[in-house]
Amino acid sequence: MTSTARAARRSRAAGVVLVLSLGLAGCGVGGGGDDSEPGRDTDGRVDGKVTGAITFQTWNLKGGYEEYFTDLVGAFEKKYPGTRVKWIDQPADGYSEKLSADAAAGNLPDVVDLGPEAGYTLAGADMLLNIAKADPSAKKDYLPAAWNAMTWAGIDGGTYGYPFYLNTGPSFFNTELLTRAGLDPKNTPKTYDDLFDQADEMADAAKGEYSMLGRTPVIETFGTYGVQLMNKDATAFTFNNAKGVELLTRYKEMYDSGALTEDILNEKQVGEVDKFKSGRLGWLPGSAYNLADFKKNAPDIYKSVAIGPMIANAAPNMYIESLAVSSKTGNAPTAIAFAKFATNAENQLAFARKAAIFPATVGTLDDPFFTKSDGTDEGRVRVESAAQIGRAVVHWPPAFSQAMVDELREQVALALKGDKTPKQALDDTVAFCNDRLGRT
Repeated sequence: MTSTARAARRSRAAGVVLVLSLGLAGCGVGGGGDDSEPGRDTDGRVDGKVTGAITFQTWNLKGGYEEYFTDLVGAFEKKYPGTRVKWIDQPADGYSEKLSADAAAGNLPDVVDLGPEAGYTLAGADMLLNIAKADPSAKKDYLPAAWNAMTWAGIDGGTYGYPFYLNTGPSFFNTELLTRAGLDPKNTPKTYDDLFDQADEMADAAKGEYSMLGRTPVIETFGTYGVQLMNKDATAFTFNNAKGVELLTRYKEMYDSGALTEDILNEKQVGEVDKFKSGRLGWLPGSAYNLADFKKNAPDIYKSVAIGPMIANAAPNMYIESLAVSSKTGNAPTAIAFAKFATNAENQLAFARKAAIFPATVGTLDDPFFTKSDGTDEGRVRVESAAQIGRAVVHWPPAFSQAMVDELREQVALALKGDKTPKQALDDTVAFCNDRLGRT
């Protein structure tokens, strides 16, 4: 996996789009966990003997991670004699097209690695098993926020994936830029108000050469600012409310004052990271992976990085990857058993010990690996991020498609340039999104 492909991952099927990817590393596999032997009865529950063959698909995890998944498959086949798991790994490029093609042909693998956006689209097309019905006892094993991230009122209230791993991260600050701008590097922003105020102060010194913020607000920004993104039954987007307008108005003020440079109008996540690594950005909302990236690819920036908690008025943001089971599988008992085995507490902990990820299983974050720093910067990031996971939610609505992402970016740019008011820009974005809500 390239360094660009290692940022946090999201996916989208039937128009699935690669947005960012999590950095992972191979690690040991455990054989533990409460893996019941899940035929389907009239209420959707799956039960039957765990035997026979299934296919399991991951996303761009071969190569550096081949040993982990080979061991995982071997441990499962040993636990359940008579089973055979064929591991398929798809490269990052073309993964969206492959998912779409397989879904359209009814050929999804039995167990597939995906995020909420891809899962939402596939579940809406009746391509994924509702595990809340198929395996109702599973819920107790996973963190509520992780389970809820794969449970969608906008479809039928069902749950469509076993949480596989989570990611979040702290804020990273370039202390050299803060000092140059006359700011106190020991008093980094902790709230959005702090951040915006310091961005204005930095602008006076930067004269456009650098800035505090590197891109316009995305849907997660609205979520962490405290904006209600959708109504309670997930039938309509609502981020054009007063709180949403307040946030975009503040960005407009920063743009007018020079705290936001014109080049951010079309900047995306990868560009924001690159700008931080080149020494032109004061603040980066990061992931647990970023620090290792700085250390390897931007050592001068690494030396001046300060680490702080994620800036959020509401719950911090996190990303999730899950293992879903195809509703067309011919071997549901074994597919479910494997998905549960791969995501049980022991295997998630083993995975996380050598990867820049966090487990989604109940109690696993209490392990000392996540609560006690080893004195390194990497250890501090891990501990701070793990503590954050306990409060975090997935602020990206699964129904928020790539077309909606693009529309929000364009409308925000119009608002910042003064072609529309912040209220009109958000009203138009929400109208666009609600008009497309539920479309495949």
